[in-house]
Amino acid sequence: MASINKHTASDGQITYRVRIRLKGYPIQSASFDRKTDAKKWAQHTESAIREGRHFKIAAAKKHSFDDLVKRYCSEILPDYKEREQKERKSKLQWWSNGIGHCLLADITPATISEYKSQLHRSPATVDKYLKNLSHAFSTAVNEWGWLEDNPVKKVKSPKLPRGRVRFLDDDERIALLQASKESSNDWLYMCVILALSTGMRQGELMGLKWQDINLKEGYLILHETKNGERRRVAIVGHALMLLQEHSKIRRLDTDLLFPGNNPEKPIDLRRPFTEALTRAEITDFKWHDLRHCTASYLAMNGASLAEIAEVLGHKTLQMVKRYAHLSDGHVSSVVESMNAKIFGDG
Repeated sequence: MASINKHTASDGQITYRVRIRLKGYPIQSASFDRKTDAKKWAQHTESAIREGRHFKIAAAKKHSFDDLVKRYCSEILPDYKEREQKERKSKLQWWSNGIGHCLLADITPATISEYKSQLHRSPATVDKYLKNLSHAFSTAVNEWGWLEDNPVKKVKSPKLPRGRVRFLDDDERIALLQASKESSNDWLYMCVILALSTGMRQGELMGLKWQDINLKEGYLILHETKNGERRRVAIVGHALMLLQEHSKIRRLDTDLLFPGNNPEKPIDLRRPFTEALTRAEITDFKWHDLRHCTASYLAMNGASLAEIAEVLGHKTLQMVKRYAHLSDGHVSSVVESMNAKIFGDG
């Protein structure tokens, strides 16, 4: 309930003091020179309190974007891996350089769009900057009550190019495997085989520890994955045989399957891999493309998109739709089988 009291100062100046008392909420007060302004403020504020908007608006006028980033970095980022922490913090710092001084209440979609135009990066990178920013704002909205809405949701993301699909044809695959065998690095061949046969990311492969592997039953468990969920990976055939041989000469000073000179860190295969690509005369190919190879080979051998997603560890089918065209032959056979069953052979 709002009350308005008239006050006359010693110099004769008149002000109107508003006090709003609502059960379960702290008292809100303000002073105005005109009674009409006092009434308007009382009506607006009381309505906002009842609808749960007032205190968010007040917090948005109190905190700056720099305040948001500081709290986000101290409370939210520690839950992420160190590499992810650095990446997110770096992106938020870029936004802070432009809008850090702004109060949250003053940051609009137009504000963000204007500063986004100064980000001269690829569409995919700009999209990452926006998503990182959006998560920080969503946290302020949903967990801290600092804002009523997330302004980033109204900012248009750049149109992204189609996902890259670069996989090795049969000749390239044979050439790369042969070059990897001939590498001065004894582990390159095995790591390439593991990457091709499982679809593991490079970080997942290099982070493998012996306690996560069951050579008897042919599987391993990935505890640290990109989507944050554990994943069981089947190890079969040639890859399993290579791992079994590798286990006979494992180092005792580390749990890592592929440790570097420092037993605490994995080996760096960038140079041996680049040299193998050169020897095999393969161009426009990166280590991550080995993962695309796995997905492409699965698609061409009749695996469904859901099965490919499960192997690669994707939560949704969106990321694997890029391989759909490779399974066109399989899809055609399924359609043909269905037609034959319901319509007969014709």
